[in-house]
Amino acid sequence: MKTTIRAAVSVGLLAGFYLLAVALIGGLGGVTVWLFQEHPGVAAGKLAYVTIALAAGLVVAFWKILRAKPGEPEGLPLAPHEARGLWDAAHDLAHRVGTRAPDEIRLIPEVNAAVAEQTRLLGLAGGRRIMYVGLPLLQAFTVSQLVSVLAHELGHYSGSHTKLGALAHRGRMAIVQTIVQVGPSSIAGFVFRGYARIYILVEQAVSRRMEYEADEFSVRIAGRPAAVSSMRDIPVIDAAWNFFVGNYVTIGWDSKLAPQDVFGGFGLLLRGRSNQLAKLRDGAPPEERSRWDSHPPIADRIKAMQAMPDPGVAADDRPATVLLGDPAGLAQRLQRAALNIEDKTLLPWEQLTDAGIAANAQRDVDALFRAAARLGNTAQGDLGLVLHLVEQGRTAELARAAEPHGDPAEQRAELTNRIGAAIALAARGGGQGRWRHSWTGGAEFVRPDGTEPPIDEIAKLAVDPATVAAARQRLAELSVDVAAVRQQSATATAHGAEIIGGIANMNAPGKLHFDVLILTTGLLLVPGPKSTDDGKQRLIQLIRSAPVAQLARQWRFLAYEDVAAAAILKNVPIKVALTLHSGETLELAETWTGESLDKNDRELLAAALDPYLPSPANTG
Repeated sequence: MKTTIRAAVSVGLLAGFYLLAVALIGGLGGVTVWLFQEHPGVAAGKLAYVTIALAAGLVVAFWKILRAKPGEPEGLPLAPHEARGLWDAAHDLAHRVGTRAPDEIRLIPEVNAAVAEQTRLLGLAGGRRIMYVGLPLLQAFTVSQLVSVLAHELGHYSGSHTKLGALAHRGRMAIVQTIVQVGPSSIAGFVFRGYARIYILVEQAVSRRMEYEADEFSVRIAGRPAAVSSMRDIPVIDAAWNFFVGNYVTIGWDSKLAPQDVFGGFGLLLRGRSNQLAKLRDGAPPEERSRWDSHPPIADRIKAMQAMPDPGVAADDRPATVLLGDPAGLAQRLQRAALNIEDKTLLPWEQLTDAGIAANAQRDVDALFRAAARLGNTAQGDLGLVLHLVEQGRTAELARAAEPHGDPAEQRAELTNRIGAAIALAARGGGQGRWRHSWTGGAEFVRPDGTEPPIDEIAKLAVDPATVAAARQRLAELSVDVAAVRQQSATATAHGAEIIGGIANMNAPGKLHFDVLILTTGLLLVPGPKSTDDGKQRLIQLIRSAPVAQLARQWRFLAYEDVAAAAILKNVPIKVALTLHSGETLELAETWTGESLDKNDRELLAAALDPYLPSPANTG
């Protein structure tokens, strides 16, 4: 089926959605009139109310769609004089695919290139065209590869795909807004949700066909080798960028530290990890597919490209950044404009790595020190207290208190790691070492002369009562003061925590109601309404509203380490009782009609509290 036919079906289904709504309103209205005529009373009045509410919901939803305006475009706008090569390439390619050139080109901090058109009349009339080009893509691609990607994007213009995309987007907005207005759990909402599934399936099929058509422009203009290599490289570069952000850029994010030169660092990573990236390229391209996908699998697209005739275009292997006038200057401007670093201290990469790892290590060590302080009945813990508890034969008890989840072997291994981190912090505080930055591998803790101290070896000695004295002796020989690293935080934070589940509208004593997010390190309790309507949507909106650590500062964060004991009072719906080390008690009860992020979330909550349940395994 050709794209135009599928697009027509998509538009027809959108029109059908409104016809369905009108028919539903008309049918309910007819039944309402009949009831008033034949059986006037409460039933007729209730049905009339439902009919009016449904009609009002449809009108409100449609009015919101008509008045909706495009948001502010993302990224850094590029004036022609700032990227003459890129603008010239865009105009030349637009001419070759037979379409109007973009009105604006914007640089974005993503491994992506995209096209958008600010259409009018629900997407039926053209408007301002914007091309988005990711700076990481420019850093990793050759000119030929970038030409292939831009030809693909401008091919969407040529086929009027962007207009259809806008229409499809408006259609999704209309359906979603209507479902929200009439209520997802209502009978009308159930009918509309079923129709929405059909609409989205057809619309996604149209989108996949459009991608194949745009790929033809890539091969025809840039040549088959460039088109195939760019398609194969995109997931590799995307993986490299995600790795870079997760392991380098944000290493000190929770401590309000950020790199001075983000994109310059990415270029260094691409060179430093070139061998690893080459291995990723040699692997098979992704083949995962779903009928809900907007793009076909990369493997299928490459196969289709390889079947197209090669026009024999000469390759331009220059780095794509030559198309920018001042790549380094634009990178700095994009960093300031798009990366949300205005509240952070900017550091060179070497300093950032050392300071970021030290801050993260201190948080892990603080959890160990707080556990040691509870066991030792002291206000504050330090490495000396940890070693003292080991000497008393309380290693297993300390390991379980510091990391309740996991089996004894895992708890002991984590205790060893945290003692190693504490030793490194003590050495760093005494000027005897630092974490050394590397673009080719992980950071390593080294002495001033560049050699690695035997921290792992000493940490293994420190968890065994029989060898802890030897660990103390080794530390003394290295001039590491065990009292030099102390507990910095009296309470746990949610830094580094991940959300694994959520249950809405959990009841608590005193007629309180909480939306509860289940984290890897604790529970986040957010006051919620008594009504259980739209609980899952409320949880999703909460998750999207801010990072986890920020939410934990705004609402109550109950860390697992603060729990002294727990009990499961009821399994379905789940009801739990918690006793904290402070002596406070808390009950949380799921409601029968409450919603959760996933159907297994009550099991996740029970598993998170399992180490605190009364059982022989947990009583030491």
